[in-house]
Amino acid sequence: MEDLHEYTALELHQLLQRRDVTPTEAAEHYLARIERLDPVVGAFAAVTPDLALERARRVERDVPRAAPLWGMPLADKDLHPRAGVPTAFGSRAHEGRVPDESDDLVDAVDAAGAVSLGKTATPEFGLPSYTEPVGGRPARNPWDLERGAGGSSGGAAAAVAAGLLPFAPGSDGGGSIRIPAASCGLVGVKPSRGRVPSGSGLDRLAGLGVVGPIARTVADAALLLDGMIAPHGYPPRHPFAVRAPGDDGPYLGAAIRGEGRFQVAVMTDTPWDEFTEIRLDPAARAALDAGVALLDRLGHGVEELAPAAEPGYPAAFRTIWQAGAATIDVAEERADQLEPLTRWLMGRGRALTAAELAAAQSWLTGFERRTIARFAPFDAVMTPALALEPRPVGWYHAEDGEENFAQQVRFTPYTSFVNVAGLPALTLPVLDTEDGLPMGVQLIGRPGGEATLFALAAQLERAARRGRRRPPVW
Repeated sequence: MEDLHEYTALELHQLLQRRDVTPTEAAEHYLARIERLDPVVGAFAAVTPDLALERARRVERDVPRAAPLWGMPLADKDLHPRAGVPTAFGSRAHEGRVPDESDDLVDAVDAAGAVSLGKTATPEFGLPSYTEPVGGRPARNPWDLERGAGGSSGGAAAAVAAGLLPFAPGSDGGGSIRIPAASCGLVGVKPSRGRVPSGSGLDRLAGLGVVGPIARTVADAALLLDGMIAPHGYPPRHPFAVRAPGDDGPYLGAAIRGEGRFQVAVMTDTPWDEFTEIRLDPAARAALDAGVALLDRLGHGVEELAPAAEPGYPAAFRTIWQAGAATIDVAEERADQLEPLTRWLMGRGRALTAAELAAAQSWLTGFERRTIARFAPFDAVMTPALALEPRPVGWYHAEDGEENFAQQVRFTPYTSFVNVAGLPALTLPVLDTEDGLPMGVQLIGRPGGEATLFALAAQLERAARRGRRRPPVW
């Protein structure tokens, strides 16, 4: 038998189901890799070996093997509290905080039978698209340790890419699953708004933030997403009357079969084009061209999507982003421990009026309707996953909030508008640069169109013939 980290998550799941491996053995294996490699990678904010092994033994003893994620190791993003485990939200201002209650997503993966090994790193309160918290280590890209892993689920992506976890849950309010997944050569899925009951976005400002999987393969991502949607088994238990359209899944079958012929539009414009200069790196352009060539080879219909000007988007999205920061709960005596970007965002957010916030939300609702109508003729829309190659650690401006924001936009202008529109999206690698960096594309689906995205992505994954590539730290 190979070392367990060499198996895909789906293969590990099958080993567990066949009793070839126990949950305790799987947890021990990954904990040993974390101890050896995480000092270099910086993927974890905290590792909880004693709790993990206790949990693994309890799963073996008490949890039915039919649980969808039975015995599978993963870790909680440091934005999702787990009762009794320090949760700092990536911030010095919350250092030492131990919650009494767990987040809904944490409860869901537990109900699905998973075994948490600790907390994956996140930037302060998950606000930026890179993971370099002042109070912790940067999450480094396993393909090039001088580059960042992206954010805000950067620790989760770094852990999966380095083989420290088979897959990991993340959260995405503007690209925070897809950006680090694309940076680290992984598959990242942002589900439709309302799809995952434990992180639907329906209770978030402007409906932006949802939860989803980060994995090494399309099938692995579907396996985790199915467990997140229905941890108690299908049909899932939705807490709201409103939910995502279409079938709730399961999606693993679509990801394994990879069947169908689809009409795909290719989009290169962004809603940020009038805010700052958006320039595609040659590597990003090459990845998009490779994705289009794969679509052609597979027999899908492909056409260029005509640009659509949306000059009001940057101001409206910035308002929501800043308003979200205004709600951060920090004790007054620890406010000076917040990072400059967080203080800038909080200050801007708390200066907003109710009328300004209402106007921004109204504008974005109209944008959602226009975007869905624009994409309606197509089964999926393909964009670059990132506009630039993964950024070097320390590249983002630490003090100037305006410049920091513009840098983030220039790096990843294709993700936030998908959250605004509530649509499903998936990123996956399709080629490697001369320096060995994976680069990928993003697929955006119709409302409730996850099954189509998994089927199309599985075809692209097979056609790209990248094999099981491993980063240097492996």
